[in-house]
Amino acid sequence: MKIIIPNAKEVNTNLENASFYPLSDRSKQVLDAISQFDVKKMAAFYKLNEEKAELEADRWHRIRTGQAKTYPAWQLYDGLMYRYMDRRGIGSKEENYLRDHVRVATALYGLIHPFEFISPHRLDFQGSLKIGNQSLKQYWRPYYDQEVGDDELILSLASSEFEQVFSPQIQKRLVKILFMEEKAGQLKVHSTISKKGRGRLLSWLAKNNIQKLSDIQDFKVDGFEYCTSESTANQLTFIRSIKM
Repeated sequence: MKIIIPNAKEVNTNLENASFYPLSDRSKQVLDAISQFDVKKMAAFYKLNEEKAELEADRWHRIRTGQAKTYPAWQLYDGLMYRYMDRRGIGSKEENYLRDHVRVATALYGLIHPFEFISPHRLDFQGSLKIGNQSLKQYWRPYYDQEVGDDELILSLASSEFEQVFSPQIQKRLVKILFMEEKAGQLKVHSTISKKGRGRLLSWLAKNNIQKLSDIQDFKVDGFEYCTSESTANQLTFIRSIKM
C-alpha cells in the first residue's frame, strides 16, 4: 500500500537541521529551469510583489549554491494537515510504517518518503514552469508512476493537483478519502475539515499499522465515522453530524 500526501506552502524552520543534501539529477533539471527567472519574472510566476519574490529568489539561490539547510520533509511542512498529525509521539513502528507506505508529492524532489531531507522552497504543479517542453506534471509523471509501481492499494490524501501528476491508468486506481459534515440534513465538504481529517487519519493508519482498505473503515476520530451509502469502490467517505 502507498499513501499519497501533499506538500504544504507553510514551513517551520525552527527545527534541528542538517547541511545541504545534494539534489538528484531529476531535481537539478527543475532547479535549472526556475533559476532562469529574475526577481520580476519570479514575482509574476508566484503572483507576489517583488519584495516577497525576493525571499523566494533567495531560497532558490541557497539551494543552487548548496547553502540551504535541510529538514525532514514531514517536520518542515507545517500546513493544516501536518499540524493535525501526531509528529512528536511516534515510535519506531509508526516511523517504519510512514517510511514504507507514505509518499509526499513535491514538484522539486518528486515523490519522497516523509523523512527525506529537503530544503525550504515553494513550488507547485499549477505554475507555468517548463522543463524543456514539458510541464512539471508531464516531467514527473513517469517517476511518480514508477514510485507506486504495482502496489495494489494506492490511497490518496492529496488534492486533484497532485493526483493529476500520475498517468490516467494510475489515477483510476487511486482510492480517495472524503470528509463531510452533516448539518440540518445537508452534507457539506469543507477544505479546513478535510485537511484536519487527513492529518488525523494518517496518524491513525500508522499507529494501527493499517494494511487493508477494509480496515480503514474502522477509523473513528473527532466524530467522523465511515458512511457506506456515500462511499464507492474508489472513495471512502467519513461523515460527522453537527447538531443545531
